[in-house]
Amino acid sequence: MEHKKIRVAELFAGVGGFRLGLEKSNYQIVWSNQWEPSTKTQHASMVYEARFGKDNHSNEDINEVVTRNVEEIPDHDLLVGGFPCQDYSVATTLHNSKGLKGKKGVLWWSIHKILESKKNKPKYLFLENVDRLLKSPAKQRGRDFAVMLQSLNELGYAVEWRVINAAEYGMPQRRRRVFFIGYHKSTDIYKRLQKSNKTSWLTEEGTIANAFSVAKTNSIQEVELKGNLVEITDNFNKNEKLSPFQNTGLLIKGRVYTVKTEPNYIGGKTVLEDVLQNGEVTPEFFIDENDKPKWEYLKGAKKEKRKTKEGFKYNYSEGGMIYPDALNNASRTIITGEGGKSPSRFKHVIVSKRGLRRLTPIELERLNMFPDNHTKLDGISDTKRAFFMGNALVVGVIEKIGEELYKQISR
Repeated sequence: MEHKKIRVAELFAGVGGFRLGLEKSNYQIVWSNQWEPSTKTQHASMVYEARFGKDNHSNEDINEVVTRNVEEIPDHDLLVGGFPCQDYSVATTLHNSKGLKGKKGVLWWSIHKILESKKNKPKYLFLENVDRLLKSPAKQRGRDFAVMLQSLNELGYAVEWRVINAAEYGMPQRRRRVFFIGYHKSTDIYKRLQKSNKTSWLTEEGTIANAFSVAKTNSIQEVELKGNLVEITDNFNKNEKLSPFQNTGLLIKGRVYTVKTEPNYIGGKTVLEDVLQNGEVTPEFFIDENDKPKWEYLKGAKKEKRKTKEGFKYNYSEGGMIYPDALNNASRTIITGEGGKSPSRFKHVIVSKRGLRRLTPIELERLNMFPDNHTKLDGISDTKRAFFMGNALVVGVIEKIGEELYKQISR
């Protein structure tokens, strides 16, 4: 029997990393949205449309779409997206006691609005963010994550999460991100999760545990989310040094269960050397002799006196980077400033037969497990292609979690 396709809405789509991973299983993207606020030319959206077509793709600020009418977004079973990490704090308005709204323009609240207002709510969520979300902001560790969890709790979702470093599961880049799966209370998975032993769910039975095997390293901690979103914003974890949220956890019915886990992976590993384009690299990627001292300085360890604009003197120090980058290990995290010729501390530099060079757009795509030349398009510079990959996710992580989620849904 042909299983029916799971309908997906993809928010903050970028150049389509979620889509690439999910379409390897039985998922169908019924709507996508990509909007870059600070730029006139919508480069990422152009690449997305070139690869996947213009149908059902929206290149408009998601806040405007949801404010106008959430029903413009077609009904879907699964909502996915790597939403930008911002401050989630909420504000109340006195004349409207229900006026619990996040700061305008904070993208979490556009997801919230879809879940709150759509007549047919998505049954499942699959979201991604930087792992610092679990411990931000610095003055109230974990508050942003607590606001997010409590808002999902109030909307009737259970959530499991895990911080995953792709390289620890054999993928070619050391990229740590936190992944969340949400289950609406109307689903069978929610009911299974409710009955389950919470440690077993997080280490053996759950969606993420099946995709990425772990061993637990400490006993499970329980955290109660007390109060509404305003109270959590004001009081959560006040004056504590550490966030209560470990790298693995789940929330169901206002209770959080969290445990520290370590990857338990036996299998092949892809390293930086495996993704290199040999012999087909054009001259502009090679490092100019005259620039070498600058590269060495930026990559090197420093202890020096510096001066602020106001003339204040201070001691500056930082450790050295491995330079050039090791070929026999997964690469360091790609950042958005990876492209372009100018010397930099964070860009990758490798040794090749013809000398030191930067990574090419195809190599950067491979480090995120995208198809070669996925981002190649007229009018898109190599620097822009590198920027896309600095914002993207490792497709292999999405693919594996997507497969396991599909199995859980089909049970």
